[in-house]
Amino acid sequence: MTASPPEKNSPRPPAFLSWLSAYRDLISWAATAIVVIAMLGAYVWRPGQAFSGSAASSPTLAANSRLALPDLPTLAPIGVEREADAHTSHPDGWTDKAIDYTVQKGDSIFGIAKQFNITPESVMWANYDVLKDNPDMLSIGQVLKIPPTNGILYKWQAGDTLQGVADRYGATVEDILTWPGNDLDISNPVIAPGTYIMVPGGHREFVQWIVPIVARGRAGVLKNILGPGGCDVSGGAYGSGAFIWPTVNHYLSGNDFWSGHLGIDIAAGLGTAVWAADSGVVIYAGAIAGGYGNMVMIDHGNGYQTLYAHLSGIKVQCGQSVARGQLIGLAGSTGNSTGPHLHFEVRYEGGFINPWKVLPAP
Repeated sequence: MTASPPEKNSPRPPAFLSWLSAYRDLISWAATAIVVIAMLGAYVWRPGQAFSGSAASSPTLAANSRLALPDLPTLAPIGVEREADAHTSHPDGWTDKAIDYTVQKGDSIFGIAKQFNITPESVMWANYDVLKDNPDMLSIGQVLKIPPTNGILYKWQAGDTLQGVADRYGATVEDILTWPGNDLDISNPVIAPGTYIMVPGGHREFVQWIVPIVARGRAGVLKNILGPGGCDVSGGAYGSGAFIWPTVNHYLSGNDFWSGHLGIDIAAGLGTAVWAADSGVVIYAGAIAGGYGNMVMIDHGNGYQTLYAHLSGIKVQCGQSVARGQLIGLAGSTGNSTGPHLHFEVRYEGGFINPWKVLPAP
């Protein structure tokens, strides 16, 4: 028995209905998801409220108003405020003009120079009329001119020329013209006599005031140190060449050894002991001119001489032999001195020796 063919008039389902029937389950799930999302959105955000995670706590906005942004904290600027400085390449307090300085108790040329960051020579050169190139002429109450930089502070004289002044002090005309404190018109520099100008980097030799040396020989010598403490010297004790510190302190309280100060200023209180740095013969004991005050000078018989100045008391006599470490005087501030200390010099065969070279290490 064979199957009957389909009837010719039986209708075929449309293609759209076939597709809808095949994907009806997927469409149902998508529609359900859209409904759920819409319901959640309606609950979380409502018209007229700003979202903050909780509908109950959200403030109600007025109609047509914009959502306000939260206030942000104001942060302090990071950095350091700085005002404009006309001399940005120089430290605070720098000046291109000379200033006046009144000498105080305890001052020294070396200390004053260090205070103003210039060399002692520059201070001395600027004050020849007061100090005469002798740092021991410094005294309390003196008014010194302090140059603004290292070099020569020069008082212009009638007939001077820029080239002549520059040549005299080892500088150049450009150095003088371009120093801002001189206030010169480069195209037409006119300097009135009596005007102070700065010669940066300029220099000159010192006119040094030196206590003469008395050389001791077998035949003896006549006194040749001007002053009441000198005497004829012959024979006596000789030194060993090994020096000791002449005071209990082994540090400075004023000038160090430099070209304008040919000794050291050792810290010593008023009336403290001063000892002979080595054995020898006293060739001067007494007051002397030139700012040294009361002074003792010892010849050690081996080419060396030592000098002790500004003493408040003298415990030896000229011509007396002394041993190393023997008391010869008391420290003080006589002569031109701004406070108690011992000015100590060492000389060898007519030349000055830096005392640091022969004294034991502190």
